[in-house]
Amino acid sequence: MPKRTSSVVGRSFGDGVRDAIRATGMTQRALAEVLDWEEAKISDLVKGKGGVTEVELAMLLGLCGVAAKEARRLLALYRESREKGYLEFAEDGTLSPQRTLMEQELHANKIVVWSLNLIPGLLQIDAYIRAVCETSVLAAKPLDVEAAIKTKVERQAIFHRSRKFVFFIHENALRLPVGGAEVMKAQLLHLLTMTMRPYITVRIVPIAVGAHIGVAGSFTRLKYEKFEPVIFVEGGRTGLFLEDKDSLAYYDAVVEGLDQLALDEVQSRELITSIVS
Repeated sequence: MPKRTSSVVGRSFGDGVRDAIRATGMTQRALAEVLDWEEAKISDLVKGKGGVTEVELAMLLGLCGVAAKEARRLLALYRESREKGYLEFAEDGTLSPQRTLMEQELHANKIVVWSLNLIPGLLQIDAYIRAVCETSVLAAKPLDVEAAIKTKVERQAIFHRSRKFVFFIHENALRLPVGGAEVMKAQLLHLLTMTMRPYITVRIVPIAVGAHIGVAGSFTRLKYEKFEPVIFVEGGRTGLFLEDKDSLAYYDAVVEGLDQLALDEVQSRELITSIVS
């Protein structure tokens, strides 16, 4: 079956509308009757297809009692729902992962991560997360740091045998002393533990390879059963989702190059173990 044309923005918008409707306790049919709409109109909305005016969307959100901040977010997504590619700014300077990334990870059935400088977020332990957050220019308030740690740890609930995860990590990330020696030891031991899960693959790109195809920066490739792939590139306070064919081809080539350069799984575990020792 061919994959459906669906953008990150459209899916995120649809998920938000579905959550708003679910919070009312009403069925889509009941809500459509109150609004004097066809039920199919609401069905299209939750699938991210649009099909309503901005005024009609505002009416729906008002009827659902959506908070102002979330309503503004959904209206902004609605206005961008026809775009291929999406730039998301961190809300209120938060240190937490972007909401849209977490939503898209839940949709994905295969996630490939390339991390150049740090242990990938999905594999980080609490103390490592804290050390990274506390050195961020956004870490002005202790409560923000605690909220970021909580969100990042909860995000790791995505690990499940129904998905496949491949992590390419540069050796520099293993050796960068984040949080001090004890934190790094605990972090690397956790990394070794995670490699025991059959649906998680960790492969290290050794320093000895020198300049390499992934030197331009870290990224995540999300693959889906029903949709086209997406590339996520994280900045200091932004998240960029790329969906155009040229970008997908470029990052596919980077993944293929990393696959050729990286140590295999056994060699990677041996390298991590040697650093811990």
